[in-house]
Amino acid sequence: MERFKGKVAIVTGGARGIGAAITHRLGSEGAQVAIFDIDAEAGKRRLTELRERGVDAILVQGDVSREGDVKRCVSQVVETFGKINVLVNNAGIGFSGKPIFEQSLEEWNRVISVNLTGPYLFAKHAAEVMVKSGGGVIVNIASTRALQSEPNTEPYSASKGGLLALTHSLAVSLAPYRIRVIAVSPGWIDTAGRVVPPHKSQLTTLDHEQHPAGRVGTPEDVAALVAFLASDEAGFITGTNVIIDGGMTVKMLYLDDKIVADSLFHLTGDREFSELVRKAVLAGSLERVKKVLKSALEEGF
Repeated sequence: MERFKGKVAIVTGGARGIGAAITHRLGSEGAQVAIFDIDAEAGKRRLTELRERGVDAILVQGDVSREGDVKRCVSQVVETFGKINVLVNNAGIGFSGKPIFEQSLEEWNRVISVNLTGPYLFAKHAAEVMVKSGGGVIVNIASTRALQSEPNTEPYSASKGGLLALTHSLAVSLAPYRIRVIAVSPGWIDTAGRVVPPHKSQLTTLDHEQHPAGRVGTPEDVAALVAFLASDEAGFITGTNVIIDGGMTVKMLYLDDKIVADSLFHLTGDREFSELVRKAVLAGSLERVKKVLKSALEEGF
């Protein structure tokens, strides 16, 4: 399948994680690909992999939050390939996890500048080129953190929420130029195999089984969705956010004895043990169970 034959794509943050999978997917479907990444060494590794697979690709090193770097990338892509058809704003950084009282303004500004200002700058300059060739597609990689949160994620969640707003704003502004703009919000994606160097996944059975889909997502899952949305097959889709999270954001979770028992079972693989603990909790015998466990630990089993 060569849905992108004759098309040119820029993938920011394309050297690692989800971005690396997207560059491989678009390249495998015929696109000429430009990897834009701040990590030059990781970028060179991905560039070598792409070229070994016969993909026409280049690497541009830079920081998405710096307009000069963005303009330089766009110019280099046009100079090399002549046009831009697809832009995937994937580059992003995480958060410290510190309580809000300890978060610095520097952290806030940096996360916003990379995760929100970067996509704005790339959309601004890449769209100008797309207009000249009759249109294009911009895919912004957001996150389910834009819709729901764990504690102490304020800079990251705000940046991804802003990216959703930027998506529908750009979609309306760029519609007259036949440029579609879509957001993709991944949930839990295991990127262990796509880091540099790659490492073995540390996921547990519980990590997988808590998802209605029965597993944690992979970068390839996201790449497949991005490839569809960026293709002509998705020509009627723009301005929206597509969630890819194995069903987690629609799952209603109430803590009860069954949830606890199922979690223990997935952690231990022992259904009898999990049921015994559940019954002990319901019977008010938890203190006795704790004494038995403590005694066993002290004796070293």
